[in-house]
Amino acid sequence: MAKPTKVPGEKRLDKKAAPKGEKKDVAPAEKMPKGPAAPPRMKDVYRTQVVPLLMKEFGYKNQMQVPRLDRIVLNVGMGEAIQNVKLLESAVTELGTITGQRPIVTKAKKAIAGFKLRQGMPIGAKVTLRGNHMYEFFDRLVSLALPRIRDFRGVSPKSFDGRGNYTLGLKEQLIFPEIEHVGPRVLFFACRWAGCR
Repeated sequence: MAKPTKVPGEKRLDKKAAPKGEKKDVAPAEKMPKGPAAPPRMKDVYRTQVVPLLMKEFGYKNQMQVPRLDRIVLNVGMGEAIQNVKLLESAVTELGTITGQRPIVTKAKKAIAGFKLRQGMPIGAKVTLRGNHMYEFFDRLVSLALPRIRDFRGVSPKSFDGRGNYTLGLKEQLIFPEIEHVGPRVLFFACRWAGCR
């Protein structure tokens, strides 16, 4: 590659610091609220009500022994994305709308001739939520989304695996208030609560 030629008298415009005496053009920052933001409601409920109750019930001597949420992983698998890539794009957009975070596109690890699937083809999307985003999503899921499921009778207690992970499968994403119902489409995705210790 050829280096750009330097024209005499031309100033360099790059991201380095401005020379002495010159001020950088900086947009005025909006005033940020002082002090830390309030923690999410579910995080506060967990700390103030759930932890003391579990410590008393199970006889834990340390707060670190109490089970807690480590992360929430949302996963969308789209087998139809092999023929129609637009379906995967809409799934990525809707998953990003639901979580407020940009999902990553997952690709096939193996080639399966029966499904016309090649290694490396995009077939799904996933998002991992941690910290405050995780608690805010969990609050919206429990208080807004799950009650909107038709004939909802609670979640299954048998969905725990042997390592403390909980898996919840949802048949459609329309239970989330962020998603607008435009046409007849259904996406299947699974939420997984990982690392409950």
